[in-house]
Amino acid sequence: MIDLSTTITGIKLKNPLMNASGALCMTKEELHELGASSSGAFISKSCTLLARDGNPEPRYADFSGGSINSMGLPNPGYQFYTSFFPELAKYTKPLFASVSGLSLADNVQIIKTFSEVKALSAIELNLSCPNVPGKPQVGYDFEHSAEYIHAVSKICKKPLGVKLPPYFDFAHFEQMAAIINKSNIAFVTCINSLGNGLVIDPAKEQVVIKPKGGYGGIGGSCVKPIALSNVHKFRELLKPSIQVIGCGGVTSGTDVFEHLLAGADVVQVGTTLVQYGPKVFDRLLKELEIIMKKKQYSSLVDCKGKLKQLS
Repeated sequence: MIDLSTTITGIKLKNPLMNASGALCMTKEELHELGASSSGAFISKSCTLLARDGNPEPRYADFSGGSINSMGLPNPGYQFYTSFFPELAKYTKPLFASVSGLSLADNVQIIKTFSEVKALSAIELNLSCPNVPGKPQVGYDFEHSAEYIHAVSKICKKPLGVKLPPYFDFAHFEQMAAIINKSNIAFVTCINSLGNGLVIDPAKEQVVIKPKGGYGGIGGSCVKPIALSNVHKFRELLKPSIQVIGCGGVTSGTDVFEHLLAGADVVQVGTTLVQYGPKVFDRLLKELEIIMKKKQYSSLVDCKGKLKQLS
């Protein structure tokens, strides 16, 4: 038997898979489906203080190699989730909440409330929502990021993680890692979508989504090299006690395996989940098991964080 179990912030998961926040996890029905799926854990949609309709449709589109979206944080507001989360306690796996308040004060209020919800295992603060018009990503402002992390860490009673945007310069990796290493952050999630991509329909000679003139976050298989670099670099730079959740470009069991090699403890699935639904976890787990058997690995410990360098 292959042991696919893993742990995150001391919480055991039967396998390393979970949904990425934003992927089929906003409504009651979607969260119940994720709870009943074969994933090892699940997470809610990034929520704001008040309900939001989000950006105008169409705001999501698939293309060859990935997806583009400019959702605009549609969600029913944190009070909806506060009252609904207890219903999800019947599923025997950890439940995470994603928080993306539009201000520091909003985030403090939401996280303070979520800290008292027994059904929640952990909270992920989203510092990387790239698709709200007029709002920059907090994760690219290091002074602002430090302020957010310091403020919410003081009041959060659950294991707290941060979802980060993709970084490309080693200096930026080092700056963010230094901030996180000085905090009580328990995990980081790398990465959110690549901001402000543009997908064009050549037949119609037009963009494929409506908000922001067609610009949106890019996800799917095309972002995997960037996701892996962020997972691996943060695993190198962060204290061993701070864990890493990999997210980006997961379409197969091989992709999951690569995230684990790069240093991920848990792997989130976004675009592929939206395209195929929660049953996709069954296929990904089966493919991962096949890889593990071929390599004669008996558990994730045999491969996790053991990416080799060329000699």
